[in-house]
Amino acid sequence: MTRDPLVSTAWLAERLQDPDIVVLDATWFMPGTPRDANAEFLARHIPGAGFFAIDEVCDQTSDFPHMLASAAQFTQAMRALGVNSASTVVVYDAQGIFSAPRLWWNLRAMGHEASLVLDGGLPAWVAEGRPLASGEPDRAPGDFAAKPVPSLVRDRAQVRVALENRAAQVVDARPAPRFAGHAPEPRPGLRSGHMPGALNIPFALTVEDGRLAPAERLETLFTTAGVDLAAPIITTCGSGISASLLALALARVGRCDAAVYDGSWTEWGGASDTLVVQDPVPA
Repeated sequence: MTRDPLVSTAWLAERLQDPDIVVLDATWFMPGTPRDANAEFLARHIPGAGFFAIDEVCDQTSDFPHMLASAAQFTQAMRALGVNSASTVVVYDAQGIFSAPRLWWNLRAMGHEASLVLDGGLPAWVAEGRPLASGEPDRAPGDFAAKPVPSLVRDRAQVRVALENRAAQVVDARPAPRFAGHAPEPRPGLRSGHMPGALNIPFALTVEDGRLAPAERLETLFTTAGVDLAAPIITTCGSGISASLLALALARVGRCDAAVYDGSWTEWGGASDTLVVQDPVPA
C-alpha cells in the first residue's frame, strides 16, 4: 500500500529533534490578502522550522506566478534551508492545509520523494498547545541535489494535447463559480470559464476542519466528479497552488503520479490561442 503523504502533529512532535527531519513553513496567501507570510513565520513557527518563500524560490523569468524553479535554484534554496538528500521534509502552512502541498509537489518534482505534509498545519499544532519558536532559525547547510521528474509537471502544450486526444483527465481545483465562468478571476486580464473537457473538484471539498479528508471520502469525491482513478490525471487551478493540493489528495488515494499543470489558469485563461468554455447560467 502507498504510504500516506500526510503526518499528524503527534508524529512530528515525537520526531522534532531528529536531525534527519527538516520542517518547512510554506505559507502563502492569495493575492490581495493583507497578510505577510514571512512576518508571521518570524513571529511564531514550529521550533526548528525554516521558511520557504513560494513567490521567491520560483522561475523569476516567467510571466506567471511561482512557476517551478530551475533545478539549480531549487537546489540552492533547499541547501540553505538545511535539507539533505537523505532528509525527510515535513511541510506545513498557517491555514491548516492550503499552500503546503505546493512545496510538497515542488520537492517531488525535483526528485525528493521523502516529503510529507503536516495534516492540520500550524493551526492544529497551536490548538494542541505544542511548542512554538520565533525569529530566524539556525540550521547547518544541507547537501540536497535536485533531480527533476518531468512526468510530474505539465505545460500548456502538453495539456492541450491531453485534452484534444483525451490522453489524460484534466481536473480543475478552482471554486465552482469560477470554473463555470460565472465569477471573475482574482487576477486581472484572465478570461472566465474552463478548458473544454476539464472536470471540476473545488479544492475546499478535499479539506475537512483544516485537515485533508480521509482517503475513502476523497475517493468518493473524485469518482463522483467523473474522475477515473485508474487513468492519467493532470491537476490545474488558478496558479498551481490548489492544483498541488489536489495532487496531494490523489496521492492519499494511491495516485502518486498525478501531474500538475504549472501555469494553470493564469497561463491558459490569459492566452489568446486557448479554448475557454462557460457553463450556461441556471434559469
